Amino acid sequence: MTYLLYSAPLGASRQLALFQQFHPVIYYTESGFNMTVTNTDFNGQFGQEVLRNHVIPDILGRHEADILYWAGKSLARKFPLATMDDAPDFFRQAHFGELKIERSSKGETAFILAAPGLEQRCFKLEAGFLAQQKQNIDGFMTEAFEESLGKKKGVRILLKTDLRDKV
Repeated sequence: MTYLLYSAPLGASRQLALFQQFHPVIYYTESGFNMTVTNTDFNGQFGQEVLRNHVIPDILGRHEADILYWAGKSLARKFPLATMDDAPDFFRQAHFGELKIERSSKGETAFILAAPGLEQRCFKLEAGFLAQQKQNIDGFMTEAFEESLGKKKGVRILLKTDLRDKV
């Protein structure tokens, strides 16, 4: 079954790029580009990407990063993990992306996250989630910082734990 999902005037390349990851067929007519998607089995990921990359930034505006960080912390309190080793499975199930532990020491843990749409996305939700999980599990104040590793490589989320500040 084929569905017409999008019709855009010329110059709407950013929106078209989002849809291209879902195997569309794009064709040109006099009124602009038209696109159909023949593979409609995305497991809801398309809707999540639209909300995450377009709707939420429009609603939150310049406060997006701060609100998403605290939303991630709230999410971690609602979905507590037994250990930080469970985080990659949670990220996979939540469609946050592929999470790998890069290194871990007493006061610092680094994760690498590979996810679709890296260049368009804010990763404060994931950073806040990981910081709160680490804080809950270890019992010390923990904050997270993210760093882009380039479009193809992902993002590094660095957790810093203050071992002098017990919670």
